[in-house]
Parts: sequence; C-alpha cells; structure tokens
Amino acid sequence: MRRIAAVLFSLFLFAVCASAQVPTSGNVFFGYSFYSTSLSSIDRANTNGWDAAFEGKVLPHVGLVADITGHYGSQNFSTPCTVPVGAGGGTCFFNADVSEHNVLFGPRVSVSVGKIRPFAEFMFGVGHVNANAAGSDTSFATALGGGIDYKIIRPVAWRLEGDYVTTRFFGATQNNVQLSTGIVVRF
Repeated sequence: MRRIAAVLFSLFLFAVCASAQVPTSGNVFFGYSFYSTSLSSIDRANTNGWDAAFEGKVLPHVGLVADITGHYGSQNFSTPCTVPVGAGGGTCFFNADVSEHNVLFGPRVSVSVGKIRPFAEFMFGVGHVNANAAGSDTSFATALGGGIDYKIIRPVAWRLEGDYVTTRFFGATQNNVQLSTGIVVRF
C-alpha cells in the first residue's frame, strides 16, 4: 500500500513540475478570409468571409488550435435541361448563392524569432455547405498550412495565414485555398 501511495505521490509531483515548464499561454485570432473553392466542375468560386481561431499551448512550441470559418459568395452549377420530346437533351447552368462553414481542430507548431512567429498546422474537422437551389451537404474536412504572426505591441500581433483545405461535398472532392489576415491577441 505504501508503494502505491509513493508511486502516486511521485507521479503527482512530476506532473506538477512538468506543468510548471509548459507556458500556460495562447492566442485568439479574428480576421478576414478569402476562399477559393470548386463545388461544381464548371468553375472555381472565390468567396469572402471570416476566420476565428483559438490556440492553447501544450508545449513551448506546440499548441492545439480550434479554427472556425465562414465564407459567402456564389457558384455556377449545371443541371440537365428539360426540353421538348425529340429535341434532344442538354445541360443548363444556374448560379446559386453559397455559404460554407468549417470547424477544424489540430496541432500547430511555432517558434518566435524577434517580432515574428512563423507556424505550421494540420487540422481536421467538419465542413458544411449550403448552395440554396443546389442543396446542402456536410463532410469531413482537413487543412494543412501555416503563416506568420508579426508582433505590433506586446499582446497584439498581425497574422498572415494560408491553408490548403480539402472537403468532399456532393460526392466530389474539393481542393480549396484559404488565405486569412487579421489581429491576434496573445495571453
């Protein structure tokens, strides 16, 4: 019994010492986001929106990130045309308003060098798209990317970030580019 108590006490003591070595810091980001997506095979849509993220440090150079985005615009879609009998078939095109929201989580690796903090990240989660007349869909989403934070004053920085986001809406894979910029508040 004493051995078990000694082992538990030692583990508790080591955990307290280890937690003192990890900075309890993080940051919050909010800003503008540009998103290039291909929901249909006709063309790519360039949408605009917002990006919000929260990062909590778990090790000195490693943090866990929660990233939420919303993008809005329009996309061209195709549909079979209804034509009179004997006139043949065809394809008709229509434009639909599109909104896409992604909620992603994952690790971020960063290092501070003077006023800049470059970082790389890999995130996964869920995406949801609503294309009005074309319908809506939800899919698994992944993002791989990185960026740079530039310190303006002690708790405030400016972020430039780029991510390669993959989704699978309407049974097809979309390879998307997301570029974001905005304010970072560190704590």
